[in-house]
Amino acid sequence: MVLAGNTLGSRLLRRKPVSSLIAESEGHGLPAGAPEEGGRSGIHLRRTVGLWQLSSIGIGATIGTGIFFVLGSAVPQAGPAVILSFVIAAITAGLTALCYAEMASAIPVSGSSYSYAYATLGEGVAFGVGICLLMEYGVSASAIAVSWAEYLNKFLDLAFGFRIPEQLSGAPGGGHWFNLPALLLVAMICFLLVRGVSESVKVNAAMVATKIVILVLFVGVALTGFHSGNLTPFMPLGIGGVQMAASSIFFSFIGLDAVSTAGEEVKNPRRTMPLAIIISLVVVTLTYILVALAGIGAQPWGRFKDQEAGLAQIMQDITGQSWPAMIFAIGAIISIFSVTLVVIYGQTRILYSMGRDGMLPKRFAELSPRTGTPVWNTIVVGVGVGALAAFVPLDVLADITSLGTLIAFSVVAVGVIILRRTQPDLPRGFKVPGYPVVPLLSIGFCAYLIKGLHADTFRAGGIALAVAVAVYFGYSIKHSRLERTTRSEPVEVDAR
Repeated sequence: MVLAGNTLGSRLLRRKPVSSLIAESEGHGLPAGAPEEGGRSGIHLRRTVGLWQLSSIGIGATIGTGIFFVLGSAVPQAGPAVILSFVIAAITAGLTALCYAEMASAIPVSGSSYSYAYATLGEGVAFGVGICLLMEYGVSASAIAVSWAEYLNKFLDLAFGFRIPEQLSGAPGGGHWFNLPALLLVAMICFLLVRGVSESVKVNAAMVATKIVILVLFVGVALTGFHSGNLTPFMPLGIGGVQMAASSIFFSFIGLDAVSTAGEEVKNPRRTMPLAIIISLVVVTLTYILVALAGIGAQPWGRFKDQEAGLAQIMQDITGQSWPAMIFAIGAIISIFSVTLVVIYGQTRILYSMGRDGMLPKRFAELSPRTGTPVWNTIVVGVGVGALAAFVPLDVLADITSLGTLIAFSVVAVGVIILRRTQPDLPRGFKVPGYPVVPLLSIGFCAYLIKGLHADTFRAGGIALAVAVAVYFGYSIKHSRLERTTRSEPVEVDAR
């Protein structure tokens, strides 16, 4: 590393020291004037989250997205071979999970991939990653909320013979006006998050336990109707369909990133965070593959296309009765609530970190003295996510989220390699086995899945990148806390 002045290159490459990230997470090391720039003086996020609660965040943000509704879009792309799509996505997530575990144990702060990139790749890349994460979390929450209306309608129909009017249960088009249930879901979650993190994670942990029981029930019922003939032809749309489906469903592994957004609110983070990430991955992968196999064996793959509340419908078809499907619909309603809760939580914490760093307006980092939560930040997120959920179709949202997720995962793998080279003696509660092969494989698998995304997804990503560049050069580069430090003294940058 060398000392550099205030050139454009040095500003883009300036890195935030790990020691500063950790000190700020504890409310220390803030510069003079921090009350005006980083929120109210003396207030910081509170460490109230234990191992089971943190694991529930990872499981809760993952199980429920890929299983409860993505089969309806992924199976038509790959046929029965969608099982392989889940395996490919799981391998990619597994390689990246090991990288996340090391980074989370070395830099136990909020902000996830954004904070890791700031410490390893520099401010310019960190801001781009931050925008990807905000897109990833915001769009993911919207996509999940959209599907809530399907299972809510299924439950209301089975229990009371009533459905929410079509005009109020979907994105504009095809007779729909907007998705009212999705809007109400986001509002309820934001209210809960404003109340406090401790309360939110306790509610989430209970919901996670419920959804696992419901999915075990589904596997048990679906296997009674299993027909091996439904698995043939196994790969009717070729390997390209498998790749495309794997790319589309990868957004459902966002929960691994969500665990690392809680870094500043976890007890004993250097031990707890790696364990929670690995526990989440194991539980999620086993559940995904079992449910996908049971579901595809229970009905011909062609019936999944545009099937509303698909898994609940499978249970009703197999049993010939409405009560199993009604129980499953209730479980799905609870599950989707918990997923949306965790994803919106993750987005608020990334905004908090970026606001604290001066990359976004300081108000995003303001915390309530009563609850210790970023209230204004949460309200802004709720308005944005609610608007997307109410007015944008599900399939568009899912692919955009996958792109953001894959970019963030790649950055974490690169960050592991850089941090090993630049700070080999930094305390780590976990180290990636098989280094550097595992991080390199993670990058390769992510690139493979990115290649399988639709062209429209890249156009949306290009728009997001253009917005990121405009915001960074129009606001962030001038208001960054490191910029204010640079005005009085040089900054260390990587001279690669």
